[in-house]
Amino acid sequence: MKTKLFTFLVLTFTFNIAFAQSGWFLQTSGTSNSLYSVHFVDNNTGWTVGGYESQNGTILKTTNGGTNWTSQTSGTSNFLYSVQFIDNNTGWTVGGNGFTGISTILKTTNGGTNWINQNSGTYGELFSVQFIDNNTGWTVGFDGFDASIIFKTTNGGTTWTSQISGANFLFSVQFIDSITGWTVGSPGTILKTTNGGTNWTSQTGGAGLLSSVQFINNNTGWTVGGEWFGPDLIFKTTNGGTNWTSQISGLSDFLNSVHFIDNNTGWTVGGVGIILKTTNGGTNWISQTSGLSNRLFSVQFIDNNTGWTVGSGGTILKTTNGGVITGVQTISSEIPTQFMLLQNYPNPFNPSTVISYQLAVSSIASLKIYDVLGNEVATLVNEMQNAGSHEVDFNGSNYSSGIYFYKLETDKFIETKRMILMK
Repeated sequence: MKTKLFTFLVLTFTFNIAFAQSGWFLQTSGTSNSLYSVHFVDNNTGWTVGGYESQNGTILKTTNGGTNWTSQTSGTSNFLYSVQFIDNNTGWTVGGNGFTGISTILKTTNGGTNWINQNSGTYGELFSVQFIDNNTGWTVGFDGFDASIIFKTTNGGTTWTSQISGANFLFSVQFIDSITGWTVGSPGTILKTTNGGTNWTSQTGGAGLLSSVQFINNNTGWTVGGEWFGPDLIFKTTNGGTNWTSQISGLSDFLNSVHFIDNNTGWTVGGVGIILKTTNGGTNWISQTSGLSNRLFSVQFIDNNTGWTVGSGGTILKTTNGGVITGVQTISSEIPTQFMLLQNYPNPFNPSTVISYQLAVSSIASLKIYDVLGNEVATLVNEMQNAGSHEVDFNGSNYSSGIYFYKLETDKFIETKRMILMK
């Protein structure tokens, strides 16, 4: 009983501390259903869709940046996997049900007050939808018989025309204009078209199951996914997909969604609360603290700072600072002669203390808190930082009295010190 109680307390403290220090904040969705896709048209207005078991066809809308989410009537009992709007009024969501074999396409022209069923003319499940204007759009998935499906519309979804891909499963589609687009899936499938989908050409370089693709121009794009019982996958191209280069995140779980806002800055989410960010086009990926163990399925940003990610159990997280951990300050830009981790002050402390450290060169810095059993209970820093002197506050209000350890780690330096929380 004591062991179980201790485990519960550790998990509780882990959640409270890590989440309080995180740049991501939980929003109240009002549902416990899984949410598979999120899309915002501006800082305030957005939608998320999903479903779970018998409670499918979930659509939620916010008009205040996610502070409040309101349920909308979808009129379907199928799962909804993808949603996209081209303005405040006009949008589509797609999905299906593997048990009934019926695919779903819904459209709204009044911001989701009413959703109208559109007939794709096929069985199967649709996992992704994208429109480039009021009329032209595509949706992809599979037909339930291990064959992929691609549909295109040129009249806003009134009619959908089948396009041939020849792949097995397709999970994501993205076009940058009316003729150039990509779709990805499994096994390791990457397809490209330069004539609006009339012809799709297979590209090499993919592997495993690819779940999301995004391009920011004709040349530069990323796709993410994972291997069964293997590492996560991130691939990048700078020549329109002729060549794809693997990028390393250091994780071993599926990545479900990727979103970039420019050539350098992007995020990918997945696995158990995994959020990764890059500021150099994916050369380095830095883990961000979500504070949750729920799986994350979709991420979208509208600028460098403001974004949302959604996932299982009705999870919706928002950031307004790009997801970076709060409380870190650079106290001097003068370049130190060596790396150093200083003793926290005050020590003992109640409930807050300041941890200072020096970086001799710009580095990916990690500063974590551990209990006496070696359990990691908080991540205070996990990002690329400039050379200089830095400090971060640690608040132990939700923590019990005792001895804790804080560890600074870079690729050139590791040091651990002890501190005492005394209440």
